[in-house]
Amino acid sequence: MHADAFIQLIFLIFTGAAVIATAALYARQALPVAYIVLGALLGPWGFGLVGNIEILEGMAEFGIIFLLFLLGLNLEPRELLHMLREAVMVTLVTCVVFFAIGAGVAIAFGLDVLQAVLIGAAVMFSSTILGLKLLPTSTLHHQRLGEIIVAILLLQDIIAIAVILFIQGFAGSANPLVDVGVLLLTAPLLFAAALGLCRYGLMPLMQRFDQIQEYVFLSAIGWCMAVAVAGHALGMSYEIGAFIAGVAIATSPISRVIAGTLKPLRDFFLVVFFFSLGARFDMSLLPQVFWPALTLAGLLMLVKPLTFAWLFRRQGEKPAVSREIGIRLGQVSEFSLLVAVVGLSSGLMTDRASYIVQATTILTFIASTYWIVLKVPSPIAISESLRRD
Repeated sequence: MHADAFIQLIFLIFTGAAVIATAALYARQALPVAYIVLGALLGPWGFGLVGNIEILEGMAEFGIIFLLFLLGLNLEPRELLHMLREAVMVTLVTCVVFFAIGAGVAIAFGLDVLQAVLIGAAVMFSSTILGLKLLPTSTLHHQRLGEIIVAILLLQDIIAIAVILFIQGFAGSANPLVDVGVLLLTAPLLFAAALGLCRYGLMPLMQRFDQIQEYVFLSAIGWCMAVAVAGHALGMSYEIGAFIAGVAIATSPISRVIAGTLKPLRDFFLVVFFFSLGARFDMSLLPQVFWPALTLAGLLMLVKPLTFAWLFRRQGEKPAVSREIGIRLGQVSEFSLLVAVVGLSSGLMTDRASYIVQATTILTFIASTYWIVLKVPSPIAISESLRRD
């Protein structure tokens, strides 16, 4: 891409994102939705100002790589085991229920069994971005509600990563079960090697030079990309390799420092990811996906809050806490978008199935954001009495 064209592209993305993000905040709306809308408006099926999106796809993949790396950084194994005991049953039951809804709607609208299974798998999760961004900081760190939501979201994210790994193992494979089995064996071996290198190589160096922020920043990126490339060479995706790189560092106290250092870089590339998602959305398929997506979004927005609230009440949580958990986890996840993109690029998902998932996710993002800011405390609540930082 010519330098002028690249600068023009960056100008359109980030200046446009700043403008539309301002409008979204006034409308009490989630910023990822704004970036997707901007991509759809400026992309090939909108005004056509961004015609070639191949460079965007490469930049967007970096955003997902850093997202999974940072997720891994926050998965300290001992904390994860504690969270598993707290939330594993609720997470598994809800995933089964939401999978059944997604697959059932897909079959009802004429999709085949494979597409129904993939759609069901994609819509099992709730949004980590909305769940945490719209949760007041005091609630996130100091209240039981925050602990439960974080536990559920982390477990869902791990299941989402397993689903992505499974899709990639099946894609284009003559013996998919064997290849998936090999991947499931290879991933722990890569983790063991990464953990050893991290503990006896990377961490001593970072602790020795931790006063030099530039060194910590570069070392973290280098480590993330090195393990991502190693994972790809072993048959996994770059994203799974990055996740393993993050978990390997999570055992060290410096992991929180690294996470804080890399968040701005992750946010930069995630803006590109959501923009490219909108730019790739083929508007000509909208008539084919509108009613399935609207039906699925409506059912999930109704069933998810009720299911979470009922299960947590059965576990002894207070009705008000259970109800608020359900409201906050009532949407579909950004990982659902990733499953849809990976499924489409791997050839396992059809255009129609992938776009049904994407449209469902966007619809639930919009509806859930309004519901949260109207009903429960959040940093952007409409009511002054509910506004909490």
